[in-house]
Amino acid sequence: METFTYIFASTLVISLISLIGVITLAMSDKLLGKILLLLVSFSAGALMGGAFLHLIPEAVENFQGSNIYSYILIGFISFFLVEKILHWRHCHDGDCKVHSFAYMNLFGDSVHNFLDGLAIAASFVTSIPLGVTTTIAVALHEIPQEIGDFGVLVYGGFKKLTALSLNFITAMTSIAGGVVGFLLAGYPEFASLLIPFTAGGFIYIAASDLIPEIRKETSLVRGGASFLFFIFGILIMLGLKILD
Repeated sequence: METFTYIFASTLVISLISLIGVITLAMSDKLLGKILLLLVSFSAGALMGGAFLHLIPEAVENFQGSNIYSYILIGFISFFLVEKILHWRHCHDGDCKVHSFAYMNLFGDSVHNFLDGLAIAASFVTSIPLGVTTTIAVALHEIPQEIGDFGVLVYGGFKKLTALSLNFITAMTSIAGGVVGFLLAGYPEFASLLIPFTAGGFIYIAASDLIPEIRKETSLVRGGASFLFFIFGILIMLGLKILD
């Protein structure tokens, strides 16, 4: 019971990190508009870095008997299919107040946070100190990503308060992941499928949805700044990988 208490408390803390976007509520719409594309660029880099530097290497290292790359492809295709359905439901008449990539980001972030919960649960089941270390690592990873995710939601058409609320709701899937991870601690096959599947989804969101938005910027200065923030997102993920 003590282990479960640690898991629940840790995943709750991780969920609360999603509220970091509250700092933007004090910003004017004009100022927020100027930095939104930078946040989208940062999020794209963080997603690509998360997929290629964290999720795929972890899947290859820990689940060598599984067909990792097939699951990555399945994840990519699945996210593509979900987006097509969302786009048809919300934008088929040409009036798309909230772009489908914003919904896709919510979906992808939900799966990602669920994975974080699984990782935290697995660590605490092994030992309490390992669980605490993993929680700190996940928190450091989540802070920049949640800022980027919030920017993507606002850029995609959500109001700031709505984006903040939805980001918090999706973050709470880490609690569900912690509970499931605690219950399925003896079944690693579940994670062996979910980790590469999520990597494929991250690659799809970044490459298909966010990077094309960055490419629309025609100003050399703002375009250069967006590219630098994209690289910065990758470097943040690389730094967390080195510190892990």
